Amino acid sequence: MGLFDRLANIFGLRKKEVNVLVVGLNNSGKSTVINHFKREEERCIDIVPTVGFNVEKFAFKNVHFTAFDMSGHDRYRSLWEHCYKDCQGIIFLIDSSDKLRLVVAKEELDMLLQHPDIIGRKIPILFLANKMDLLDSLTTVKLVAGLGLERILDKPWHIRATNAVNGEGLQPAIEWLTDQIRDIYINKR
Repeated sequence: MGLFDRLANIFGLRKKEVNVLVVGLNNSGKSTVINHFKREEERCIDIVPTVGFNVEKFAFKNVHFTAFDMSGHDRYRSLWEHCYKDCQGIIFLIDSSDKLRLVVAKEELDMLLQHPDIIGRKIPILFLANKMDLLDSLTTVKLVAGLGLERILDKPWHIRATNAVNGEGLQPAIEWLTDQIRDIYINKR
């Protein structure tokens, strides 16, 4: 590492870029969450369901994120694994009002956690319990139990109740993920 590189690191001048994978079942709010993180002038007014995947960019605390917004429709979920190898963080959305599909979300999470590109890595996973404003939504405690999150011992994880429409809970959630990514990937360079 040259002198300029060392000085840039010391003074935080180097642009820190990371890839995050945004996954969850269809209609859980993935695109709406990402839209909230973008600058006001870049936000979409109408959010439509993602077909395949979208690539979006946003920045938070001097970290530049490339977010792979993956479709949650069952026919496109196999695409998720193509992004596992190159991501430094995962945002997993759960529609906390969709009790019937919690089992499906758990199955998808289990497959993700057992994938060879994920299993040996200390990749941070942010769980967003979205749509908490809706009647009869499951609490984060019930979602932790329902998804079996307490068994994730080799990766930092965090769950946060959110409302992607009005942004409630998203700021502290992305703050947690950014801090984890900094500690694991950026500060170790």
